[in-house]
Amino acid sequence: MRLLLTGGGTGGHVNPALAIASTFEEKHPDAEIYFAASALPSDKAGDLVPRAGYKLYTVHIRGVRRPVFHPVNIRLPFYMLRSRREARQIIKEVRPDLIVGTGGYACWPLVREGIAMGIPTAVHESNALPGKAIRRLSRKVDRVLINFPETAGRLGLKEGDGRTLRVGNPHMAGFATVDRATARAQLGLTDKDTYILSFGGSLGAEYVNDAVVRLCKEAILPRGDVRILHAAGKRDFDRTLCNLRDSGAGNCERVKLVDYIYDMPVQMAAADLVISRAGAMSISELALMGKAAILVPSPYVAEQHQLKNAMA
Repeated sequence: MRLLLTGGGTGGHVNPALAIASTFEEKHPDAEIYFAASALPSDKAGDLVPRAGYKLYTVHIRGVRRPVFHPVNIRLPFYMLRSRREARQIIKEVRPDLIVGTGGYACWPLVREGIAMGIPTAVHESNALPGKAIRRLSRKVDRVLINFPETAGRLGLKEGDGRTLRVGNPHMAGFATVDRATARAQLGLTDKDTYILSFGGSLGAEYVNDAVVRLCKEAILPRGDVRILHAAGKRDFDRTLCNLRDSGAGNCERVKLVDYIYDMPVQMAAADLVISRAGAMSISELALMGKAAILVPSPYVAEQHQLKNAMA
């Protein structure tokens, strides 16, 4: 069995694909799994997919720049044609039995070409509000897999129609197996420690970063029993580190700042409180782990879909 997974941009599209790969390997140990994403340096797939040990193919495509009449968008038809040619070459090389798209503009050419070549296709939408790529593909793929019940209606589909299935979000290996006591021992936490885990999404968020710096200064420094791990994102890490040092919390051993959290199952299992954006995967992981959480939906994502995730 050869599976081609495609999706990219932010971790919100990459992590569901990685979780599907993990689940698929568990059920089909002999399967061969491949990934395809955009060739943009900012695409989180370029970091996460090779780190997970999978082969990654890339296509040259980019999303629509806002506003729509932005000069950069003039080249979009060229990118769409080029990406479809590249997608066809990838499919011919991989020879997949199934193609699954998890959203983001990078998945459109791969799934679209798969449909044209008669290969079984599916899309998985983890968010309550489906993205544009999923909307465009949902009428033509063989299966539409959703997480929130509200999503089917927003796609103009009906759950249980034989093609639209609500399967939830698959989780990465470790989320269901790491218990709190083991995780806390692994991180060197005692029973007296209150542990806060915070992050603003895979790319980081300046607003969340600034709020966490204030939290460290005003609520964590004065107390000796509170620890925090915060992921600032690579693009805002240096600025946040400077702000943390200026606040006086930069040298506190109970405050740890990183650019990205690669051992999320362990960190989340150990946490007493999680502060995060409202990405669909994060919400599903929090629910699975039964964690107290403060959700801060990003106002900068398409059509306020994180707010709709949090409300759902």
